[in-house]
This record gives sequence, structure tokens and C-alpha cells, in this order.
Amino acid sequence: MSYFKTGGLCMARIIDTDNKNLIGNKVKILRKKKHMSQQQLSDKLETLAIYICRGSISRIEDGSRTVTDIELYGLSQVLATPIEDFFK
Repeated sequence: MSYFKTGGLCMARIIDTDNKNLIGNKVKILRKKKHMSQQQLSDKLETLAIYICRGSISRIEDGSRTVTDIELYGLSQVLATPIEDFFK
């Protein structure tokens, strides 16, 4: 836990070092809802020139890999889900 000051108040900032993204579980739920394997998701992303291998899809889903903004855009297109819904 780290602390920072704002307007005279000292606030705690909790840093989760294990989880590298906020959307991994939602990606997994949406992928399974569409009856899509991790490899199929990877293949569909490749058609958008977004190259995420099956192993990286797995790491995104378990929260151990970050997701770039471009990758998030591709995931939203392939999974037919608005970007904001990944954060709900």
C-alpha cells in the first residue's frame, strides 16, 4: 500500500500487483458465451491485424497480462461488446 497527499488529506492507494488488467474475467465470460475457444478468439483478432496468441489470451483472462488500448478495441469488435461493458 502506498500513500499520497491530496488537498491536505493523506489517502491510501491500494496497488494490486498480481492483477495486471481489469477486464480478463469479462473477456473469458464473453468468449465462452459465444462458444469460442481461446484459439478461435486469437484467430479472429488476427483478421483485424491484432496478434494475441492463445497463451496470451489465457494470461489476459487470468489477469497476469496487460491489455493495450488497441487490443481492447479488437476484443470489443470480435466479441461484439462495447468497450465500456468490459468494465462492468
